Amino acid sequence: MPEMLITNTRDPPRGAISKPMFEARGLTKVYQMGDVQVQALRGVDLDLYAGEMVVLLGPSGSGKSTLLNILGGLDSPTSGTLRYAGSTLNLEDDASMTQYRRNHIGFVFQFYNLIPSLTARENVALVTEIAVNPMSPEEALTLVGLGERLDHFPAQMSGGEQQRVAIARAVAKRPQVLLCDEPTGALDAQTGVMVLDVIARVNRELGTTTVVITHNAVIAAMADRVIYFGDGLVIRIEHNEHKKAARELSW
Repeated sequence: MPEMLITNTRDPPRGAISKPMFEARGLTKVYQMGDVQVQALRGVDLDLYAGEMVVLLGPSGSGKSTLLNILGGLDSPTSGTLRYAGSTLNLEDDASMTQYRRNHIGFVFQFYNLIPSLTARENVALVTEIAVNPMSPEEALTLVGLGERLDHFPAQMSGGEQQRVAIARAVAKRPQVLLCDEPTGALDAQTGVMVLDVIARVNRELGTTTVVITHNAVIAAMADRVIYFGDGLVIRIEHNEHKKAARELSW
């Protein structure tokens, strides 16, 4: 395992700019399930910095996906504040949040959500046609190693290839932030490593702030920082002194 340095929730990674991209303070999220209240987040304080790769690690139900959805503007906190580039997101109206998601955030999920009747090129073009300053679909697919598969349909591709199309679709609009929820959860280890290598390449070459949710502790070795979640709280944060490349991981 790489050497770790335990820090508090607001310590920046080495080389980070002084002002965070995201500033979360006292975030809570309560869901009403019939007569029962489920507290998904219990007061999260967290800073995320431009260009870093962060892994959110913890068991199912610990609050990771809830936090990711709030960061991505898919959900809003019950209380607390979330600031992005100086603006308080949870005070924005629906139209502003739609623009925030469209212009700043790329999402990658466990399941690829590709349209079966469209080719890889056409699936990516769905995003590039509405983005402000997008890559071409060809450029995005080449970035993820699928430059020779532009006109293949999802059914003609492996699971790993479909996930890479999903990553190309997410990054084609040049988002400042890439949010990945269990991106290797439906893949075998070898294919998962290939997908992680693509995510690391996007982080490195585009400078995209990248947040990866996983329950697989091995993946933590490739992050700048590892944020451990439990019972709706940040338990601790660790810096990786020496990051591993995706190809060095095995599970």
